[in-house]
Amino acid sequence: MSADFWSPVKLSIEIAFVAGILAIIAGILLGKWMATCHFKGKLLLETVLLLPLVLPPTVVGFLLIIIFGKNSVFGQLLIWLFHQPVMFTWWAAVIASTIVAFPLMYQSAKTGFASVDPDIENAARIDGANEWQVFLYISVPLALKALVSGGILSFTRALGEFGATLMFAGNIPGKTQTTPLAIYMAIDGGNMSLAWAWVLCMIGISFLMLLSIHLLKV
Repeated sequence: MSADFWSPVKLSIEIAFVAGILAIIAGILLGKWMATCHFKGKLLLETVLLLPLVLPPTVVGFLLIIIFGKNSVFGQLLIWLFHQPVMFTWWAAVIASTIVAFPLMYQSAKTGFASVDPDIENAARIDGANEWQVFLYISVPLALKALVSGGILSFTRALGEFGATLMFAGNIPGKTQTTPLAIYMAIDGGNMSLAWAWVLCMIGISFLMLLSIHLLKV
C-alpha cells in the first residue's frame, strides 16, 4: 500500500488515541462524581453531558466553531496563547473527536462506579485510606471492566468521527483528513476501489475493538 493510503489511517488512529485518552480522563472523573454525588440540577447537567451522543455531528461542529472560532473570547485567548487559531488544525480534529466520544466513556464510567458497593469504600476509609487512595485502589479496580469497555467504545467512536471534524477541522490531507473524510472524498471522486480499501480497513479495526469488549465480558 502507498503512503497516500496509510496517511489518513495513521492520522485517524493518532487522533482517536489522543481523543480517547482525553475522553477517558474526563469520563472517569465526571462519571465518579455523578455516580456518588447528589445535588440540585444533576439531571440537567447529565443531560448536557450526554447531548453529543444524540446531536447531529453538524450541530456539534457548529457549536465548536462558535466556541473556538476567531471571533469568540475563548478563540481569541487561544490565538494569544498559541499564536494561531485552533480551527483547521490537528488539535481541532482531536477536540471534535473527544466531544463525540466522551458520552460513551462517561456513561460506562458512571455505570461502573455506581455498581461499586459503598460499604467496601467506607471500610477502606475506616482503615485510614484517603479519598484519592479509595478512588485509585478500590473504586477504579472494582469498576475496571466498565472503564475499559468505555475506553474502547470511545476510541472506536473517535475513530469514526466525520461531521464535526469536517466542519471544525476541515479536510486537509496529511493534517486533518481522517479515514472517514478520505472515504468520502474517494467516493466523491469516483475511486471506489480506494474507498473500499479504506472501508474494509475501518471495519477491521472497529471489529477488533468491539470483539475485545465481548472477550472482556467473558
